Amino acid sequence: MLQLLATQDNPVPGHPHLVPVTTTDGVALRAAYWMPQGDTVKGTVCVLQGRAEFIEKYYEVIGELLERGFAVAAFDWRGQGLSGRQVKNARKGHVRRFSDFRRDIEAIRDQVLMPFLPEPHFALAHSMGGAIALSAAHESWLPFRRLVTTTPMIAISMIKYPSVAAGIVRALSSLGLGKSFVPGGGATSISTKPFKGNRLTSDPVRYARNAHAAQAIGDGAIGAPTISWLNAAFRFMKRFSDPRYAPKIRLPTLIIAAAEDPVCATPMTERFAARLKAGHAIVIPGARHEIMMERDAIREQFWAAFDAFIPGTPDEAYQGVPLAAGRVLATEQFDGGGVDATVAGGNDAATLRG
Repeated sequence: MLQLLATQDNPVPGHPHLVPVTTTDGVALRAAYWMPQGDTVKGTVCVLQGRAEFIEKYYEVIGELLERGFAVAAFDWRGQGLSGRQVKNARKGHVRRFSDFRRDIEAIRDQVLMPFLPEPHFALAHSMGGAIALSAAHESWLPFRRLVTTTPMIAISMIKYPSVAAGIVRALSSLGLGKSFVPGGGATSISTKPFKGNRLTSDPVRYARNAHAAQAIGDGAIGAPTISWLNAAFRFMKRFSDPRYAPKIRLPTLIIAAAEDPVCATPMTERFAARLKAGHAIVIPGARHEIMMERDAIREQFWAAFDAFIPGTPDEAYQGVPLAAGRVLATEQFDGGGVDATVAGGNDAATLRG
């Protein structure tokens, strides 16, 4: 049964429509969409969550997008949230190869965005979702007009010796251990670990809210990744280090990085962003990995950047004006309990200019 879960400090926003989605390789995805109140809709924002996340974690963000006049689409990637699994242990964050995520986006495009939601379509991505979106934009199949991504998974900083780790997981995967947790990893969701010393946010209230949501969703809040996931992630991230990669991305893109990110390597993100020909980036001081789950002062900078960039106009050039306390990295011209919900099936149912 499709459902969205609510907790006392995390109510479901608006009036959601739940949609059963199935990918071309048979994975069931949990998806939902919302329409804003009022006669004027600016378009649709699709949330592309990070690893180990789930729709409930983005209720606040979804509500803020609705208030801005956007329709919203959200879904759980395969292998996490309440979407389908490819391993027996639902707590394992597993995928064989990152190219499988293309099937997820294309299923959401065909079964949610195109039949139900108004254009233009935009993407708001985080971490792993940001890396997937940047890769898709490079390959010219991302079905969105513009992309905003926070702390994209360009490179991982929480692993001390990434080249050594990559060699180890590659060897373990070749030995047939791909479906095992990474060494030292377990079933506990990172969202339910103690606030002190956490890598995600400096906001204790939002951290506690997300912990309650993770507890409510149970196995939907996955634990550590599998060896296969990490092996695939290392191979996937390697492409971003090629200096010829970023310039081929022609989709108007805004990257918002965190100065105090202990998960993804902000210096690598800065170098990548500086090579973009159709985008730019800012770095927000004091922010940890989950910018959208941060303190109000940090989130205000995020929303100021988002509001200036989305929906945007394709014929305007970004003027390179610094946003609040963030720093501009590139200044290029753009080319261009449960809740009752409606269930739809298939086709039936700061100054920144960009």
